[in-house]
Amino acid sequence: MSTAPAPQTIPRLLADAAAKHGDHPAVVENGTVTGYRELADGVFRTARAFTAIGIRPGDRVAVWAPNRIEFLYAMLGAQSAGASVVPMNTRYRGHEAAVVLRRSRASALVLTGGFLGNDYGTMLRAAAAEEAAPGETGPVPGLPELATVIDIAATHSSADNLAWPDFLARAEDVSPERGAEIADAVSPDDVCDILFTSGTTGVPKGVMSAHRQTIGVGRTWARGADLSPADDYAIVNPFFHGFGYKAGVVAALTAGATIHPLPTFDVDQLLELIASARISVLPGPPTIFTSLLDHPRLKEYDLGSLRFSIAGSAMVPESLFQRMRDELGFETVAQAYGLTECLVASQSRPGEDPAHVAETTGPAVPGIEIRVVDTDGNDVPAGQDGEILLRGDTVMLGYFDDEDATRAAIDAQGWLRTGDVGRLDEHGCLKITDRIKDMFTVGGFNVYPAEVENTLSAHPDISESAVVGVPDERMGSVPWAYVIPRRGAEPSAQDVIAFCRTRLANFKVPREVVVVGELPRNASGKILKKDLRAPAG
Repeated sequence: MSTAPAPQTIPRLLADAAAKHGDHPAVVENGTVTGYRELADGVFRTARAFTAIGIRPGDRVAVWAPNRIEFLYAMLGAQSAGASVVPMNTRYRGHEAAVVLRRSRASALVLTGGFLGNDYGTMLRAAAAEEAAPGETGPVPGLPELATVIDIAATHSSADNLAWPDFLARAEDVSPERGAEIADAVSPDDVCDILFTSGTTGVPKGVMSAHRQTIGVGRTWARGADLSPADDYAIVNPFFHGFGYKAGVVAALTAGATIHPLPTFDVDQLLELIASARISVLPGPPTIFTSLLDHPRLKEYDLGSLRFSIAGSAMVPESLFQRMRDELGFETVAQAYGLTECLVASQSRPGEDPAHVAETTGPAVPGIEIRVVDTDGNDVPAGQDGEILLRGDTVMLGYFDDEDATRAAIDAQGWLRTGDVGRLDEHGCLKITDRIKDMFTVGGFNVYPAEVENTLSAHPDISESAVVGVPDERMGSVPWAYVIPRRGAEPSAQDVIAFCRTRLANFKVPREVVVVGELPRNASGKILKKDLRAPAG
């Protein structure tokens, strides 16, 4: 008896899931249940609408919206039309969004008119206008390649925005047969998504993954979580982030699980959802679980359905794993390690000793190799620290339009330099011990000091700055900025923080600003950030 090969493209995955799971709930949002067949039909309709507005295979479509079903229709629909998706951080300010749209050369942008008090369209147009040519027209002057802006929240189209209902109506301009032809032509090796990460230079770099890789990540994560149609999966992690997208949405689709999207993290809302929807799978950064554990009415909620969690995206205190089992009732709490360039590289094994899980992120997942090397590139013995190198099926294709950065990250043998320091134990399990790069994590989101420092350099009263991450019990780390004022200037901490808030996502904004006369340096003039972290911490 032959078995059909596993789907290797997003449109094939959706068609396969619809055939297997039919009316089984795929997404439950605010009491509205969308079955797998209905989800697939909606995605393919959205794909036809993208084709109708001029999206062609190989184009880029950006999505700037919180976790909601329209995000899924937009993302999966664009991919089913042969486009690559560029998910954008909902915390972005206008300048950050404009940079990503410009670097990706996105042809279309799907956004929501307002979220958390932010009007994305207004912020974007104000920032992009700074780069606009005289007399430039289009939906966003300053972004000439952006031909269409689609507003999920709008009910009526305007001169600048195409309302979501009007956008979907355009699907009628493309026949179902033509839509199916385009979807069937999508290849496993086509670029599926481009996830932008600021990198150590402060310049956003687009991490490219093929359809086979994105689905491979989802399938690997689902297998490690023993995910099945019996699971109700609360996705608090943002859909724009690899954790919420590939380990969340795609993993659920590969297993037939039910997705419960949460647009924001609200501890009361999450506790009520767990109890009412019988949530069984809930991964997230440690701050989610510490917030649940600290809730004054925790014992009033029935959390007996919780089965599996991974507390990822940050260095995790070992005591948290025990508390998650003892006080939240999870049957299994696992660890995993990855980065945008290779989202799931190691993962705890099913049935692993909890004490061992708390100490390591598990062995390499199938299809991935891990090496730990010294500064000369030689493998170090088990138990010794070194830089972590990764190679395998789900290591990124490269950085979009940046061959130099790709060559710097991946060597001729295909090994990705992660910039992270760790060690392998005698069982081949990986423990993360430090970071070579300056990047640190705030509540599950990566912060690259160079990007914050670039923003600070634009402040009229600041001559130089250095940004470090300092430990924070709730967020894991928070940014601190040390700044040298320009001659004759006296910048206040409040003014500098307010300046950053207009240009940076809130998790990147320095929590503290320390005005100093000089910064510690070594003999070659390099700033010694470790000397800044010590007094701050």
